[in-house]
Amino acid sequence: MDMIVVAFEGRDPGADRIAAGLGAVYSRAGLHRFPDGECRVRIEPETVSKRMLVVCSLYDPDPVIVPLLFLAQTLRDYGAERLLLVAPYLAYMRQDCSFNEGEGISARYFAGLISHYFDGLITVDPHLHRIKFLDEIYTIPSRVVHAAPLAADWIRDNVDKPLLIGPDSESKQWVVDLARRAGAPCIVLEKIRRGDRDVEINLTDVERWRRHTPVLFDDIISTGKTMMETVKHLKQAGLAAPVCIGVHGVFSGDAYQELLAAGVEKVVTANSIPHASNAIDLTPLLCEAAKTVFS
Repeated sequence: MDMIVVAFEGRDPGADRIAAGLGAVYSRAGLHRFPDGECRVRIEPETVSKRMLVVCSLYDPDPVIVPLLFLAQTLRDYGAERLLLVAPYLAYMRQDCSFNEGEGISARYFAGLISHYFDGLITVDPHLHRIKFLDEIYTIPSRVVHAAPLAADWIRDNVDKPLLIGPDSESKQWVVDLARRAGAPCIVLEKIRRGDRDVEINLTDVERWRRHTPVLFDDIISTGKTMMETVKHLKQAGLAAPVCIGVHGVFSGDAYQELLAAGVEKVVTANSIPHASNAIDLTPLLCEAAKTVFS
């Protein structure tokens, strides 16, 4: 066997399709939880090859980190020589510096763990801010896949006269590129954040866009407060109900239901995190990236 794809159930968005696209065998890893909270990982020894591709989306990361590292070491114990981690959603990019005295930089610590256990990393649109490139903190080869081409395809096929809107300056990198690909105009708003759940949006110069369908785009939809605040201002300005697109649908708490209730036309995400809103399939891009890394 040349290459095998392995994943935990529930953490394997598109893993079977990735395996099919690579002409590889797909295998499920077993995960058992003991009453005291410890875990045991089990693989099928006959489905271990020298080259292994581990698919694991790292949303809600803490419950899966230890099992993932145990899986990597188990695969090596049974003969795997090269381990490639495909993490469509990459955790621990938020704390990318020490904001206050005494805080650790978890982005660097997490990168050290993954770099120790794996030989390569493929991920989708990681939340890069002060860290500009993954190789600043990861010591293994990394490949970033961008969802923009697939999101642009979805917009062209499903939205009439789209106007791409970035909710804040951080989203500008995504929105400008997406608008270019979709052949649509775009604007980027000013966001004032007073706390984790206290966000104000400054919206100006929208009269010229009244006949367009607003499309709000961000890399991560977490609490959804930024988008909800933007939707409120769009409604006050008399614009049509917007379509909300996120690469990664984290949807903390009741964020998804609250976003729908805010008056949006539709909420769409990529399948980096399994969710009912998934409409953009990342499988083709992940397959191409894996072929390049393992070529």
